[in-house]
Amino acid sequence: MIDLNDELAQDYLADCREHLAMIEADLLSLTMGEPQTGEAQLSRVYRGMHFIWGGSAFFDLIKIRELAYKVEQSLTFLRSQNTAITANQVRSLISASDTLSELIRHPVVSNEANIQGIMDDLDRLLADSQSSTGSAQTAPLSQSRHKGKSLRILLAEDDFACRLLLQTFLSRYGECHSAVNGKEAVEAFRLSMERNQPYDLICMDIMMPEMDGREAVRRIRAIEEASGILSTSGVKIIMTTTVEDVKEVILCFQELCDAYLMKPIDLTELIGQMKHFQLV
Repeated sequence: MIDLNDELAQDYLADCREHLAMIEADLLSLTMGEPQTGEAQLSRVYRGMHFIWGGSAFFDLIKIRELAYKVEQSLTFLRSQNTAITANQVRSLISASDTLSELIRHPVVSNEANIQGIMDDLDRLLADSQSSTGSAQTAPLSQSRHKGKSLRILLAEDDFACRLLLQTFLSRYGECHSAVNGKEAVEAFRLSMERNQPYDLICMDIMMPEMDGREAVRRIRAIEEASGILSTSGVKIIMTTTVEDVKEVILCFQELCDAYLMKPIDLTELIGQMKHFQLV
């Protein structure tokens, strides 16, 4: 874990504060005017929460991570519904955002904070939404459709040894394709979508020639968005990187990557991530 006095931690916390200020503005905008789904605002709020959630793991900010993830779950469900967001739902999200702002203002003691009340409130938000829509869904856009099927996997990695390791291991779970830079990865993904053969998993190196992993993730998510696919129901993207590039990993969560692995890659950790996403 990285010390909270480290420059990287301070940059992360400053970015969190900026995101939360924008999140508050977007949520407040949903309380004004005619009722609407507010997809653009909810999408920006989701991105901000995903950044906060993803980066918190590097700094052992447990309560911040738990709350940001709970908000992300709530947003995932709300965005999956074809109904207008209600004033009560917005109030719950604003309350959670305010709580996160308080935790981030005092990160050193944030793990001691009692956030159970706001977590329960978000659970009620989900329960009320499911009741009103008649949905039995209890998790954000379950990926269980992947489980038990042969996967389509894209390995975006310019290092031959790492690429060979991943391909040898992952080939037992499905068909593996390779790209040696971000530009090739984006093109492979675009073609897979055009052929209606989307990838289930992408292992994406951050530092690659021609186009880095962060830009590649941004473009892949843009392709999904143009096809009407939310990132939560799209391809799972695991970033692979070295310790020196931790800052870039954190920024990749802003582009909606799903997880990360440090090099040299621990295959046990990789399979753990795949199980978490219900790919195996």
